[in-house]
This record gives sequence, structure tokens and C-alpha cells, in this order.
Amino acid sequence: MKHPETLVLIMAAAVLAPLLAHGAARRIRVPLVIFEIALGILIGPDVLGWAHSDQVIDTLSDLGLAMLIFLAGYEIDFAAVRGDTLRRAMGAWLVSLAAGIGLALLVTGGEVFQSFVIGTALTSTALGTVLPILRDRGELRGRFGTVMSAFGAVGEFGPVVAVALLLSGRRPGESAALLAAFGAITAVAVFWALRPRPPWFSRLVERTLHSSGQFAVRFVMLLLACMLGLAAVFGLDVLLGAFAAGVLTRLVLHGAAPESSAEVLGKVEAMGFGFLVPLFYVVTGIEFDLHALLSDLGALLLVPVFLLLFLLVRGGPVQALAPRDLGRRDRTALSLFASTCLPLVVAITTIGVDQKVLGTDRAAAMVGAAMLSVLLLPLLAMKLRGRAAPAPRSPEDTEAW
Repeated sequence: MKHPETLVLIMAAAVLAPLLAHGAARRIRVPLVIFEIALGILIGPDVLGWAHSDQVIDTLSDLGLAMLIFLAGYEIDFAAVRGDTLRRAMGAWLVSLAAGIGLALLVTGGEVFQSFVIGTALTSTALGTVLPILRDRGELRGRFGTVMSAFGAVGEFGPVVAVALLLSGRRPGESAALLAAFGAITAVAVFWALRPRPPWFSRLVERTLHSSGQFAVRFVMLLLACMLGLAAVFGLDVLLGAFAAGVLTRLVLHGAAPESSAEVLGKVEAMGFGFLVPLFYVVTGIEFDLHALLSDLGALLLVPVFLLLFLLVRGGPVQALAPRDLGRRDRTALSLFASTCLPLVVAITTIGVDQKVLGTDRAAAMVGAAMLSVLLLPLLAMKLRGRAAPAPRSPEDTEAW
């Protein structure tokens, strides 16, 4: 490690961030991720110059991103979001993708790969930011929470698949064939995950849950490593493997050890949100090109433009295709929540910069706009919904999809 002090500073920022979030909550609720990225910018090269990334830090940051996407995949209960709502969510995302790439082609002057990066980033939803808000308000299991879960799930899964198809550097046909092969193997894994586990599996999970064995946690990490490795073998982005691992883990734990699944997840979340995920966000701040953003008036002006595009490209189709049983205010709130983005915007723009198809100034502008979306849009959505009781679940979601 070239800069051993950087890890100390990163963890100090990770500890300070929730303290600042807790203090700010007395006046306004600011998402924790904003403080983590802001502190990373503060200690990074463009402000104080205390922290610098290196190969070890970048590897840990990549693991943090994988863990974040893994936990997002685990959060999604496909059985709860099936039916007409899921069909509408998929339709809205496809419209968003077409609109995003189309508008990006206009903005970039026809630069195809740069347009793929920008257009795909415009379609994402920060489900990991939105779901805790709805859970805290007691609305996650109500009608609005179910609809938001469906639209958010597609907003997480769709961009990950699009990245694998459009940003792999291969011809679309070749990428589609590899993605289909990955999907087939994942489908076999899902079938395996749905099969009853032998009795010894659940017994071993419970027996080692509070011992040094930690069989369940090790098994979850093995699933994650296998799916990351499988995605890498097929030349696909590891985000796809991380997401698939989260879905598989949910199926295995809920089927084999339902009584212990919540506690096992708590241990994995402690590893993720206690170390790897905040490290990813702080490193995102350290690597944020603040100088490129502030020194270029055009890039700075792109921040509100991209924020508007998030609302138009992602929020517009969501509001238009939201289930008809939702009222006007709920449909608008749904579009605001769905337009909230950040993790995948960071990941996708990082890929674009690494592949030298996206400049650091535009990447910084997109990330800056995504940070504003996390800060502003959930607050507007909650204010719009007020304290209204969640609506009952619609019968249409009991249909088979």
C-alpha cells in the first residue's frame, strides 16, 4: 500500500459521516452517502490533499461496490413485485433507456459509446437509498412500497444488464450471447437455490451462527465470489454477478434457514455497511474530479441539466406508466423516488472514464447531479406524500407474471 494513511483517513471519514448525519437530522434529513462522498472530496487531492487512492484502496473500493449491488439484489422480493406492476416497471425502464440514449446522442454529437454511458446512467434508481426511507415510514409493505420496490428493482437490474450489453467493448451480438449463457447458468443456480436444502444445512447454520464457524456468512461470501467469478469468466461486468448473487442468497436463506435468515443478513450487512460500502463512497469522493467540475463553467452548468434529465428520462416514463390505482400525488412521488440515483451512476461513469469514452468533467457533473438527486428528490417525495396511510395492496399484483 503506497499510502497507508489513506485507509485510516477513509475509516475516520466513515465514522464521522453518521455522526454528521445524526446531527443534521434535527433540521433536515440528509442521506448518509452525501456525507461519505463529501468527506472523501474534503480529504482528497482537490481540497486538503491528505488522501490518495492506490491499487489496494481501489480493490477494496471495488469490493465495496460489489457488496452494495449484492445487498440491493438481496433486497428485491420478486414474488412481491410480480404481475401488472412489474410489467409496467419494465416498460417504463425500456422507454427511459431509449429516451436516455437518444438524448445523449444529441448532447454528445453522435458519440455512440459515450451516449451509451450517459443514457444508461440516466435510467438507474438508488433502491438502497429509497427502501430504508419507506421502511422507516412504515410504507414498505403497503401498496406504494410494493410499487416502488418493483420500479426500483427494474431501475437497479436494468442498468446492470445494459452495462453488460452496451459497455463491454464487444459487438452487441457477442455480448448478448454471453449474457444469455450467463443467464442460463444463473437460472440453473436459481433452480438449485429453490430446492429444499438437507436438514444438516439449517442445523449447521444455527449451530455456527454465534461461533467462530459462521457457516452461513462464509456460504454467502462463497456465493458472491462464485457469481463474481462467473461474470468475469464470461467477460461481463462484475456488477451483474454481484446482483445475481444477492438474489440467489435470498432464495437460499429464506428456503433453508428462514428463522436465521434475518440474523445472517444482519451479519453480512454489518460487513458491508460497516466497512466495504462506506469505503466505496469515501473513495468515490477522493477520486471525484472537483477541479475539472469547478474550473469548467460548461461542466458546472451540466449539473442542473443532468438533474433535470434524471427527472425527465427516468421520472417521466415512471409517472406515465405507474399503476392507475395510485393517485396523482403518489404517482408524482413515485417518479421522484425513481429518479433518485447515485451508486450505479458512480459505477457506470467510472466504467466510461476507465474506457476513455467519457471525460472526467462530464463524469463529475453526472455524479454531482446524482448527489443532488439523493439529497433533494426523496425529501420532495416525502413532503408530497405527507403522512398519508399506505394504500391497500391491489389485487392485480396477485396475477402470475
